[in-house]
Amino acid sequence: MKILIAPNSFKGSLTAFEAAEAIEKGVKRVFKKVETIKVPLADGGDGTMEVMIRSTGGKIKTIKVTGPLNTLVTAKYGVSGDRKTYFLEMAEASGLKLVPKEKRNPMLTTSKGVGELINIALKKKVKKIVIGIGGSATNDGGVGMAKALGFKLLNKDGKPICEGGSGLLELERIEENGVFKRFENVEVVVACDVNNLLYGKFGASSVFGPQKGALPRMVKVLDKALTKYARIIKRDLGIDVSRLKGGGAAGGIGAGLFAFTGAKLQKGIEIIINITEFEKKLKNCSLVITGEGQIDSQSIFGKVPVGVAQIAKKHGIPVLCIAGSIGDINNDLYKTGISSVVTLVNGPVTLEKAIENASPLLTAATERTFRGIKNIKLH
Repeated sequence: MKILIAPNSFKGSLTAFEAAEAIEKGVKRVFKKVETIKVPLADGGDGTMEVMIRSTGGKIKTIKVTGPLNTLVTAKYGVSGDRKTYFLEMAEASGLKLVPKEKRNPMLTTSKGVGELINIALKKKVKKIVIGIGGSATNDGGVGMAKALGFKLLNKDGKPICEGGSGLLELERIEENGVFKRFENVEVVVACDVNNLLYGKFGASSVFGPQKGALPRMVKVLDKALTKYARIIKRDLGIDVSRLKGGGAAGGIGAGLFAFTGAKLQKGIEIIINITEFEKKLKNCSLVITGEGQIDSQSIFGKVPVGVAQIAKKHGIPVLCIAGSIGDINNDLYKTGISSVVTLVNGPVTLEKAIENASPLLTAATERTFRGIKNIKLH
């Protein structure tokens, strides 16, 4: 029997690599001689960069960039083993994790640091830049990033706009300023785990604005600003982002990257599966184990467990999913190829305790499950 272990991170508690180790430990408490292959995964959110770096034999580097509150922060970025690809993570420069709860205000938070990270890669003349955009603190449509890259974003007086959503509100004109030439020989790929449009009922501001500190009135103002932003991009750059799937990701930077860098928006799980050669490693496997912190009805839209299950299903391999918590799942989830979902916890427990003890709980949940199937012959 050969088992492939391919979890996402368990947000706030375990990296994908730590989760894979914990699951393997639980399996081997029951099947000591089983062959296991660990393939930690990600979907564009936290941990994406680490998975890409490790999978390519690359290195992590650090640099000071402008953070979401327009102050300097230390950000990590990665370089592939062959030095042809740079791996960036928006959360490192403009992430919600960098902003205390009492200071979260998308009218002020900026994506400038993302542009500064891209500049580093461009100066090294790399062939490819892969950017994970999960976990952002911004709702500026990527205007901070665009300014850092060299675009002129001007107000009605012809002066540069300010940072954050406030800058988006005053934007009246965009001048390309020769920046497109910088991307002529570079492929930019955005790892995106949502399909939300830039504006509207399911747009960046309406869906994600509140978690970044936007009050109801602010959500409406920012949504109108992003609607106007799309019109200005089309008028001044000739690029239509109004119906772009994923354009509303990370406060609209999905649309910004598409417009200002020529980026291709792709599901993060698809990018990671290709980089890790996940499908090749399925050969002769009897079972796949995946998992992440929360699984619910939204998981079918590009999350790791479903991405894993869809590929395993093509090969007729059953998939076990272990989750920190189980939400409102339905038959649509099981149709993707997931055979069973098991919860991490073993009884009533606070979220804090579950996070604190995530590793032993994950090992124990795996062990319980495998003791239950020990006498079932896996094909």
